[in-house]
Amino acid sequence: MEYKRKYPFLWVMQREWKSIWGKWPYLFMTIVGPLAGFFLVMWLFSANVPRNLPVAVIDLDHSSLSRQVCRMVDATPIAKINTDFVSIEEAKESLDKGEVDAIVYIPKDLAKHIIKGESSEVTVYVNNVNVVKSGLLGSGIQKALATLSAGIKIQSLMLKGATQRQAIAQAIPVSLRPIILFNPYTSYSYYLTFGFLPVMLIVFTLMGSIYAIGTELQYKTCDVWLHLANDNILTALAGKLLPYTILYSVMAMFMNMILFNRLGLPLKGDLTIILTSEFLMIVSYQALAIFMVGLSSNLRLSLSLGAAYTMMALTFSGLTFPLFGMPAVAQAFAHIFPFTYWLKIFISQSLRGEPAINAVLPLYAFFAFIILGLLFVPRLKYVLQHEKFWGKI
Repeated sequence: MEYKRKYPFLWVMQREWKSIWGKWPYLFMTIVGPLAGFFLVMWLFSANVPRNLPVAVIDLDHSSLSRQVCRMVDATPIAKINTDFVSIEEAKESLDKGEVDAIVYIPKDLAKHIIKGESSEVTVYVNNVNVVKSGLLGSGIQKALATLSAGIKIQSLMLKGATQRQAIAQAIPVSLRPIILFNPYTSYSYYLTFGFLPVMLIVFTLMGSIYAIGTELQYKTCDVWLHLANDNILTALAGKLLPYTILYSVMAMFMNMILFNRLGLPLKGDLTIILTSEFLMIVSYQALAIFMVGLSSNLRLSLSLGAAYTMMALTFSGLTFPLFGMPAVAQAFAHIFPFTYWLKIFISQSLRGEPAINAVLPLYAFFAFIILGLLFVPRLKYVLQHEKFWGKI
């Protein structure tokens, strides 16, 4: 007992380590769950970009030109054509069922009109339910048809006596040279993986921290926990949460290895800033766990609040939809999530290589969440010391 009074922090921490290694829910929240989530996201987006999306082709012309259209569309990485359809109605039925993602309709006498020097249309129907997929598919088909159209025009000009260089200049007077910054491969791994992996981390950080604190209420062991800490709530919380801080920081390091080493995400900025932001993000979510348990004094309600809160973080982070395009209320709402600030820091230091000074303000923002948790420490101590809050379902 004397040793416990002299080293209360170590006794609390030792008790927590025993719980983590000896009880399956703790082990799942800290190690198994995050790792399983990381590998699941890696597997889901292992293809990087969508390829070979089914495209129905209705060829009513059956000419060498229409076959060239089919070959060029099929040559794009995004599309895989299916010429088994005999009517536009049959193809539209498959489009409605989701069996194909687009329809290329080649009208009768396409080649005949082109030979006469007349314009003709190739109609493309694209399923726009999935905006990203349809955008890539529509762009790929459009580029293929634009290339074919330019080739036809160049051949026509050369038949009239123009040189190849002159024909190209007349057919394409203004050429476009796109330079894609930060995500040059239009990769889903770049776009989504560095969003979903940290979401997995924050989900388990918040839920694991809530569970660690809330189980003391659920199983009526608050007095034992506080007794080991000599009734010092700060010592009790520090000893309890530090093992989780360490484990989730290790998970963050593993996440960085996946992103930078396994998936090849560029690191153009300062890794130290990224690591610091991840540590502060973990501590921020642990502080929010104190806030939620202290506020609700109920494990189940706290877990429900934590689940909803972390799931909304990605939506309002600006990754899937830009913040400046959101209504003012939504833009303000985005700032109640530590994840929003971490994402700004991560993108600035990994993809963009911005100056380190740009990360200072988002780093300071984490302390607002930490202070919020500290403000609810007295409330949490009150809850832990009064039996009326113990054992709630």
